Amino acid sequence: MALTQREIREHALTFAHEWADASRERAESQTFWNEFFTIFGITRRRVASFEEPVPRPGRAPGSIDLLWKGKLLVEHKSRGENLDTAYRQALDYFPGLREVDLPKYILVSDFATFRLYDLDEGASEEFRLADLPARIELFGFISGYQKRTYRDEDPVNIKAAEKMGELHDALLASGYSGHNLEVFLVRLVYCLFADNTAIFQTKDQFRFLLENNTRDDGADTGALIATVFQTLNQPSEQRQTTLDDDLQTLPYVNGLLFAESLPIPTFNRAMRRILLECCAFDWSKVSPAIFGSLFQSVMDTRRRRRLGGHYTAERNILKIVRGLFLDDLNAEFERVRNDRRRLREFHEKISSFRFFDPACGCGNFLIITYRELRRLEIQILKRLREISGNEQLVTDVALISTIDVDSMHGIEIEEFPARIAEVALWLTDHQMNMELSTEFGQTFIRLPLRRSAHIHITNALREDWRTLLPAELFGTQSDRLFVLGNPPFIGKQNRTVEQNKDMKNVFRGLKGHGVLDYVTCWYARAAEYFTGTQVKVAFVSTSSITQGEQVPILWQYLLSRGIYLHFAHRTFEWSSEARGRAHVYCVIIGFGLFDVTQKKLYDYETPDAEPMEARVGHINPYLVDTDDILVRSRRSPLGDVPRIVFGSMANDHGHLLLDDNERADLVAREPGAAKYIRRIYGSDEFLYNIPRWCLWLVDAQPQDLRQLPLVIQRVDAVAAYRRRSKRLATRKLAEVPTLFGERRQPSTEYLIIPKTSSEVRKYVPMGFMPPEIIASDLCLMVPGATRYHFGVVSSEMHMAWLRQIGGRLEGRYRYSNNIVYNNFPWPQTCTAAQQQRVAERAENILIVRATYHDATLADLYDRNTMPRDLLDAHRDLDAAVDVCYRATPFTNELERLVFLLNLYRRLSQPLLPTERAPRGRRRN
Repeated sequence: MALTQREIREHALTFAHEWADASRERAESQTFWNEFFTIFGITRRRVASFEEPVPRPGRAPGSIDLLWKGKLLVEHKSRGENLDTAYRQALDYFPGLREVDLPKYILVSDFATFRLYDLDEGASEEFRLADLPARIELFGFISGYQKRTYRDEDPVNIKAAEKMGELHDALLASGYSGHNLEVFLVRLVYCLFADNTAIFQTKDQFRFLLENNTRDDGADTGALIATVFQTLNQPSEQRQTTLDDDLQTLPYVNGLLFAESLPIPTFNRAMRRILLECCAFDWSKVSPAIFGSLFQSVMDTRRRRRLGGHYTAERNILKIVRGLFLDDLNAEFERVRNDRRRLREFHEKISSFRFFDPACGCGNFLIITYRELRRLEIQILKRLREISGNEQLVTDVALISTIDVDSMHGIEIEEFPARIAEVALWLTDHQMNMELSTEFGQTFIRLPLRRSAHIHITNALREDWRTLLPAELFGTQSDRLFVLGNPPFIGKQNRTVEQNKDMKNVFRGLKGHGVLDYVTCWYARAAEYFTGTQVKVAFVSTSSITQGEQVPILWQYLLSRGIYLHFAHRTFEWSSEARGRAHVYCVIIGFGLFDVTQKKLYDYETPDAEPMEARVGHINPYLVDTDDILVRSRRSPLGDVPRIVFGSMANDHGHLLLDDNERADLVAREPGAAKYIRRIYGSDEFLYNIPRWCLWLVDAQPQDLRQLPLVIQRVDAVAAYRRRSKRLATRKLAEVPTLFGERRQPSTEYLIIPKTSSEVRKYVPMGFMPPEIIASDLCLMVPGATRYHFGVVSSEMHMAWLRQIGGRLEGRYRYSNNIVYNNFPWPQTCTAAQQQRVAERAENILIVRATYHDATLADLYDRNTMPRDLLDAHRDLDAAVDVCYRATPFTNELERLVFLLNLYRRLSQPLLPTERAPRGRRRN
């Protein structure tokens, strides 16, 4: 079972510490490298050999310190010896090795320093032993986790969009608004690109016209722009002969982009200045993909504060594009690059590809897809030219490029972003034509625009996708269709009436579908329309569809319809570099209605890190390499353990709750109230030791309360609040305003568990509370829990279960009773002695915590500041709990989770089997 990247890093830390003082090559080097391989959970003798003999023509045979054939050659020296010499010595062995045994990497070391050479990339990295944990990603070729890097967007996109936003605001304030304003600005964007990218005959031609043909006060600016738009819509032969020469040289674009007649906007001095500032940008550096969404965001004043907050960064789009098709195409290109016939066939194949985004917005995904496909085409054409020798490939580059924007299809519910998508794809096409022109030394401008993307303005969830795409893509050419996108992230709390109707229509009475995120509708539609095809699909989704209560509802539905996961990115942070950026935690899921042999799973050490790639045999709905086991909600625990309950809910609008100052004031003015004031803990109060109090009037006598007018004042406020409620149950609670709305406080000691806890903690802090301390509904309670129960739920076994099976609130862990606790598979063969050992080690955790008098639990359990003795106490507990499950130690979190899921399946029988549709044809 592969180690997680976090575990590998921890092993590297231990290794670096233990070998800090090593120095002698012969005496210690083999042990050094044996233990080096164990960092990655690999036994060295399974993959590599020491002192590998190698012939050296004309000289005595040599001996390689360590050789992993075809992968890695290690040359080791004593501390302080020259690593350059070691590297030359390593290269000296190459002539004596078979071609198939030649390594891709050379690693030289003197214990204190590592130098790694990547022979394929021609790169090297050198670092100290102490820095090994921080540089462990360099050894992804050993661990199986290959680091992937994705480009961030250029800040010029944001600045250009913000400047266009200023112009938008000025025009809107002048009374130029609605559809006219939107179309006007889309056309301006095209002209600004044309000014810097050779669409217009002269660079900065549009800017020149504005600066030299309009007055400073802006009065005639709108009229000139209208004339420019009209000219771009006219073929040259139809233009008036009296037209200004600078306008006459403008190209004919087509009768679509500039066809509609618009009212002429009236500019003033300030508006003209803003437009000229827009012209000052180098628009050749602006990405149409990113700019489109930014541009749309400036049109909506409600979203202006969070400009860029929800647009899709290019680096994230590439995660889908690469996983869905581009990595495979690049690999195929490498396989056929030396065969002209196969290379031409490859070019013909990708020219027949079609791409479909059923929630395309401004077209970000289609734009990046089109750009990457055209760049691959350019690489193919370059290679064809190279292997053709003196034979001329073709005289006209316009004839050799066979990919155009009409290969892109989309659905968008609003007109404006759909029009942005169309224009942005034309702009991207032009950028790619310029790259092709540069490569082949010819100018290729695709004007007039004869083809366009197929962007349908409709509701994707009420449309039959098959009617919007060529019929052959659902038959013999279904393997030529790729579906991708970023459907709307909308939870059950935020859906509109129409969106709820969409869900009801899509899921057609599926029980429990109301808890699903809106994005799941696109999965259901894909399962409906692509059954029996070889279509590949990949969507960005909220991470919640792979966690908690949504999993059994959604994935039973999808798996029964024949969906197989092909690749996935586990939870990561979906964010942009724009100001006011939103932090959303997402997954990417690539799938089809057929199985594939090789699957890729991308994991993140932290939500904002780069992904690490692993090849796996299966990906289940929790995005784990194990069977399709679905954990369903339960009302009682799976084992013979104490029941878990919610804390008490006040339902009081805050009138029964007090902070320190309010408590002190109340006691000072009404000393008799003191005996009714109790400490209350929610998640934050428990974790951060925040003092909060409540009036707990369960045993209060009416005659006592009459002596406490300030308390009665609060009680009256509770009654008034409850009477105003729209809920009948809450209005009934107004009859007993002295009491919390829901009371579950136990009369004995109980285990308290916060409902939410930060993902930066290795362990979720839990603890025991006396019955005098009230737990609010932001915590869970386990009355009657022993130190043994506390030990098990505080262990790494339970944390592995929580991280995968529990839901998340943003990135934070969300502990639940019916999903996490009640489904947790408790040890089944644990002896009394083993239980006692767990209890003792759990008690030790409480003792260690108590020595840190001034620290909060949040302080103690932060991954970066957790005290060593507390961490050691938890590791001792982990070992004791592991033994309760099996004699063989667990080596990593995934192994624990696989064990627990299988145990869950056995204990929860009869578990409804996951029914799949009949398998489609397997495609490798």
